[in-house]
Amino acid sequence: MPLAVPPTVAAAAGGAAVGAAGYFVRQILTPEPPVDDLPVLAIDGDRIVLARTEESVAPGRYGLWQNGFQTHARLGEVLEVGDREVVRELDGVDFGTLDAAPARMNGYYFCGPPSTPLGVELRDAVLDPPLGPMPAWLAEAPGSNRWAVLVHGRGAQRGECLRAMRTLHALGINCLIPSYRNDIGAPASRDGRYHLGLSEWEDVEAALLYAVERGAREVQLFGWSMGGAVVLQLLDRSWLADVVTRVVLDAPVVSWPAVFDFHAGLNNLPRPIDRLGQLLMRSPLHRVVAGLGERLDLRRTDWVARSGELRVPILLIHSAVDEFVPFAPSAALAAARPDLVRLERWNVARHCREWNVDPARWERLVAEFCSG
Repeated sequence: MPLAVPPTVAAAAGGAAVGAAGYFVRQILTPEPPVDDLPVLAIDGDRIVLARTEESVAPGRYGLWQNGFQTHARLGEVLEVGDREVVRELDGVDFGTLDAAPARMNGYYFCGPPSTPLGVELRDAVLDPPLGPMPAWLAEAPGSNRWAVLVHGRGAQRGECLRAMRTLHALGINCLIPSYRNDIGAPASRDGRYHLGLSEWEDVEAALLYAVERGAREVQLFGWSMGGAVVLQLLDRSWLADVVTRVVLDAPVVSWPAVFDFHAGLNNLPRPIDRLGQLLMRSPLHRVVAGLGERLDLRRTDWVARSGELRVPILLIHSAVDEFVPFAPSAALAAARPDLVRLERWNVARHCREWNVDPARWERLVAEFCSG
């Protein structure tokens, strides 16, 4: 005969499950602030010595922040690798003073104003989405009615998009890089949480409108990581979606349910807890459990399941060893819509660092796709 579970025990177990699910969800909706956790051991002219980590020995070119956002440097290729340290090229210091002190790497390489190595003139612009004015960067191509709107990812900044600028500028395409709610310098949402593209698309729609009001006849959308989820929601829900002719997605979230499942696995979280968290986000408990100001239904972000609704050609660039956004959903989406989705696989790059590892290939693919 099965044992009866006392109501108090069942309630406690249920409460623990809800608590665990809520904690898991909050970690994704509110990423930790960046930490300078990579020791800079020495600087010698155009060489820099870093502590050896999985990140610091990665091939390619990267950015290096120090003292929060006070100092930015550009790192070149690996020159030497020792047991505890790695020597890389130091391509330059854009601003601030680089010291032998903790820093942190990122994939941006270019950081935007006041950096000049990009070689493309950027000016400030202001967009007018529902929450209020939000800053943007604009690189104009005089006489052109072709535009690109480039959308950064979760916890990132507009500088994430700058790696595409030279390629697009050479094609004569106006480039607009918007911020969105909860970015530095942009208005916060009521709850201060990321909505994983389910609200942020409204802010990027303002960028689309900005372009159309200035004569854009066609707009190409770019999205990195969560920026991909934002772009796909924009295509689905914006009254301006018809002006979009092409989409380029780099390491994109094409299914938030799959990303939640992936991170639950990385954290040894039982699958039922993960699924409970997703359920609670769209339930009346969304505010209490996740701190959300509105319900979020992640099923709307599953473009593998919704692949039949896609209408615009997509170039999808993704690394098979992406440690944050799994590659499998991108492969599944490309398999589901081979008529529209072209998948280009990288085999080495970390999350959103495909350009960094092989910029020549990245730029060639994007130039061919965007000029077609």
